[in-house]
Amino acid sequence: QVQLVESGGGLVQPGGSLRLSCAVSGNNFRVDSMGWYRQAPGKGRELVATITSAGTTNAADSVKGRFTISRDNAQNTAYLQMNSLKPEDTATYYCNARGWELAPIRSFDVWGQGSLVTVSS
Repeated sequence: QVQLVESGGGLVQPGGSLRLSCAVSGNNFRVDSMGWYRQAPGKGRELVATITSAGTTNAADSVKGRFTISRDNAQNTAYLQMNSLKPEDTATYYCNARGWELAPIRSFDVWGQGSLVTVSS
């Protein structure tokens, strides 16, 4: 069974930086896309950034130029580098991975447990 483990959240001052990590574990699988979504208190979940296995990225306008998504395909791990953080970036950040298990063949779409990021002075 494919699972995700997230790490890296915490408290940071406005203008600071944090890096989130998301590792995919399991047996006989291939990861296609990985991404980060966030949910602020009282709001719905929104896309932050995604990355394909080929390295094509997509990011929300609100984070472009500040956040960078990357991945290490050999380690099945994705990273979200967050710079110039603002109070409005405060949210729980969820990692998502989509791909295929190979024995038996079936698709997966899994979520991490969430990492709280708080931007406050």
